[in-house]
Amino acid sequence: MYKKLGILICVLFLQNEDGKAQVKETKIVEDTSVVKYLQDITVVGRNSKSDYQQMPEIVGTNIYAGKKNSLIVMDNVQGNVVTNTMRQVLAKVPGIHIWESDPSGLQIGIAARGLSPNRSWEFNVRQNGYDIAADPFGYPEAYYNPQLQAVQRIEIVRGQGALQYGPQFGGLVNYILRNGSDINKPIELETQQTIGSKGLFNSYNAIGGKKGKVNYYSFFDHRNGNGWRENSVYNSNAGFGTITYQFTKKFSLTAELMRSHVRSQQPGGLTDAQLKENAQQSFRSRNWFDLIWTTPAIIANYKINNTTTWNTKLFGTIGDRNSVGFLQSITIKDSINAATLAYNNRIVNIDNYRNYGIESRIITNYNLGKMKNTISGGVRFYTGTTYRRAEGKGNTGIDYDVSTQSNYPRDVQFNSKNAAVFVESIFRINKNLLFIPALRYEWLQGDANGRDRYTTTGQEIILQNIKRSRSFVLAGIGAEYHVSKITEIYANAAQAYRPIQFANLQAPPTTDVVDDNLKDAKGYNIDLGYRGKIKNYFQFDVSGYYLQYNNRVGTIIPDGTNARLITNVGASTSKGLEGYAEINITKALIKNNKLDIIVFSTYSYTDAKYSGDHKVATTKGKFVENAPKNIFRGGLTLGYKELLFTTQISSVGATYSDANNTEIPTANAQNGLIPSYNITDITAGYKLIKGIKVKAGVNNVFDKRYFTRRAGGYPGPGALPADGRTFFISVGAKL
Repeated sequence: MYKKLGILICVLFLQNEDGKAQVKETKIVEDTSVVKYLQDITVVGRNSKSDYQQMPEIVGTNIYAGKKNSLIVMDNVQGNVVTNTMRQVLAKVPGIHIWESDPSGLQIGIAARGLSPNRSWEFNVRQNGYDIAADPFGYPEAYYNPQLQAVQRIEIVRGQGALQYGPQFGGLVNYILRNGSDINKPIELETQQTIGSKGLFNSYNAIGGKKGKVNYYSFFDHRNGNGWRENSVYNSNAGFGTITYQFTKKFSLTAELMRSHVRSQQPGGLTDAQLKENAQQSFRSRNWFDLIWTTPAIIANYKINNTTTWNTKLFGTIGDRNSVGFLQSITIKDSINAATLAYNNRIVNIDNYRNYGIESRIITNYNLGKMKNTISGGVRFYTGTTYRRAEGKGNTGIDYDVSTQSNYPRDVQFNSKNAAVFVESIFRINKNLLFIPALRYEWLQGDANGRDRYTTTGQEIILQNIKRSRSFVLAGIGAEYHVSKITEIYANAAQAYRPIQFANLQAPPTTDVVDDNLKDAKGYNIDLGYRGKIKNYFQFDVSGYYLQYNNRVGTIIPDGTNARLITNVGASTSKGLEGYAEINITKALIKNNKLDIIVFSTYSYTDAKYSGDHKVATTKGKFVENAPKNIFRGGLTLGYKELLFTTQISSVGATYSDANNTEIPTANAQNGLIPSYNITDITAGYKLIKGIKVKAGVNNVFDKRYFTRRAGGYPGPGALPADGRTFFISVGAKL
């Protein structure tokens, strides 16, 4: 069936016998030369308890054939979605390394294949297909992530996905939000109320429906809590609205707007000794973070004919990121100054992001010989401006207050422009073999101007009006061979790049120093795998990969010094294995049973090392930082009628925090080994009556103490502990 997937705008994902998410429409007209699809509704994961699916070969105007990909169906996730617990949400995606240091998962940091999880900046992070990061070219940190209760599915593409989406080595993470197209009545109300440990309260309320040519969906989400650690109070509010008008059977227009506001207290880092003594303690009570994020978009879909579809997205990112705090090393106390009888002044940093873009894609089928092929292409235009005011002298207070007592030493404006053209095609050699070549032309321009700092005598140091532009072509090729109707071999190789980041051009107000001669990183990804499904009870995906990352930006400690230098530490090579398997034991052994026993496991092995020495430090043969060699996640789900009970285990190997592979922790805890850890979570769900569900769970059942990150600057230098044991209980209803 998945060989016949056509040009789609609104799609219905169902689990099929071939192991891929199946795309269906309620009306299908078929003749001997073409399969025609009429747009209908969007539903994901119906008729399946599994939260993991494989993407179809084609969805909308995007090609996924031959690529390493995963589709997470959020309605079927049994983990803690309310607090964005990504080790549970992405448990079935092998190799995902997660930073777990933010209260309630307010900011998501994920990576794979030896890349950095820092706010997911090695992934191209999107929402409904458009960018939501601070600036994908100069500052790709994903400060904002949508509330996962509002997410219908998460699409993850690695390897060759770079050619469709732009600058990244990690691939794509695309959050697809609910839009009301699956509702078959004029109005439907949804509510979910959650309470939990440490004062957790979450209220998610939505309204959606479909009538005539219109479908709509809107939600408001509020979350607050005290956090597991001291000094980690948080408050989050998010609102979203989308409306789609179907002008004709061929043309629709969607307008949507998301606005999110997060304010959280940052408890700062600890030394290793402090963490061992009491991981919940905090020595920073005056550090705050505030984020306001707005993402408007207009999306047009036009089905030109039975084989051709056009999609255009006009989007913006309007973000304000503010922080205030005492960011000195954890070895320096934030205490009342005996001379002034007040705290020392805090540091204020303000970023404003104003980014706008348009992406237009078209896909069509064409015949070449006896085989029907598919070609997809598009263009992209983007402009982004970042206004950065940094190191301002804040007040001596305790609460959130970003007022300053003088000018900001750094007052800089960064500008980025981008234009791209990309094309990709599926060549069907025969019914079993597909080749998928792709090309992407990229043009980038960046410039910076403003005041970099003051001299010791108070004179301004003004940046030159630096403007840098470059253009290049990226190429890739994929292949897919259907061994049988239920299994296939896939392979791809593609070039990738990562521009110099704005953040790398300025040292944070800590012990970090930035190399003045940073270069763009370039390299390539290679994947080879085997995936498929046996009937309706077993699915798997096993693959190997090779990732070459040249001019990699990392952190080293120059020989003979204690400073952390952010620089091109040289090339790195990551190679390894990624495997996923899931079996429904009762479906395999017993037909027509009411009991489900589902077992899954994912495992990744990563060998990520530097291939040469840096000019001021020895790095050759050293392991890449933040790259655990082994990551295993597994789980068991028991389902009987309306009851589901799931237990999951997450085991992550040790990793280094710097390219020097420092083993013994430094006194300030900014460098040193990050030990391995094993975490167990349990979740249970029960449908009481039609439309009403209860869900509860315990995270970190055995109350393990662990940490996943050592910070050199924000959100507070030192080791950042992850949460201990917490619980939640939710009640939800649809009316």
